[in-house]
Amino acid sequence: MLKNLQSTTTLHNGVKMPWLGLGVFKVKEGEEVVSSVKAAIETGYKSIDTAAVYRNEDGVGKAIAESNVPREELFITSKVWNASQGFDSTLAAFDETMKKLDLDYLDLYLIHWPLPVEGKYVDTWRALEKLYKDGRVRAIGVSNFKINHLEELIANCDITPMVNQVEYHPRLTQTDLHAFCKQNKIQLEAWSPLMQGGLLEEPTLVEIANKYKKSTAQVILRWDLQNEVVTIPKSIKPHRIAENADVFDFELTEEDMNRINDLNEDKRIGPDPDEFNRV
Repeated sequence: MLKNLQSTTTLHNGVKMPWLGLGVFKVKEGEEVVSSVKAAIETGYKSIDTAAVYRNEDGVGKAIAESNVPREELFITSKVWNASQGFDSTLAAFDETMKKLDLDYLDLYLIHWPLPVEGKYVDTWRALEKLYKDGRVRAIGVSNFKINHLEELIANCDITPMVNQVEYHPRLTQTDLHAFCKQNKIQLEAWSPLMQGGLLEEPTLVEIANKYKKSTAQVILRWDLQNEVVTIPKSIKPHRIAENADVFDFELTEEDMNRINDLNEDKRIGPDPDEFNRV
């Protein structure tokens, strides 16, 4: 399962998704995002995760075009932002994303937040279903959805989400949500797996990292993967991008996995999806 950077999980529709990718949240449009994505692709990354609200889709597209890797070997993800939720507006937002990325199809398209105060995510999901059925997206999913949001989609729509990308790290393990996703064949994916650097000095993680002669970041990413969670760490530094990918030559013991699991405090650094309402 976890042999190298090209190792994949199979989504419930048969599409293969890399276990490890590059996230570009807060990576500046222009040279910064272009160089970051190109460094990742040169390192061997196949998966790049962006979003409309990141405002760097143009740069991601430029990096893809300038890379020497065939498009069909890459796995590109983007997300519809809250202000574009709704059936027609989501379709229009997707067209804008594709124009910026300069791609013919997307590998994964996600609803960025459930935004329950607006009550539009079921209609938004139906737009994603149309894009999927029309062959414009290879897989569709959601981001930041809790169990109650997923239950409503499953009850009211034709297609169960293939992916749920959520905040996930040793301080926020979301075990009930993870179990629900497994039960419904929804692949869990971690954003902010390193808690925006907030866990790099955590004593238990430092101790475990020293044992394996790895960095704390590498231990956390390996923990993600062994928990069967896809992960997309962000970095703009080529050596960090390479270091984050160097997690396939060791395996955490069950004891060490449990020690990391026990660090959970249900602590978020991002907003609660039930309360987040920014458009």
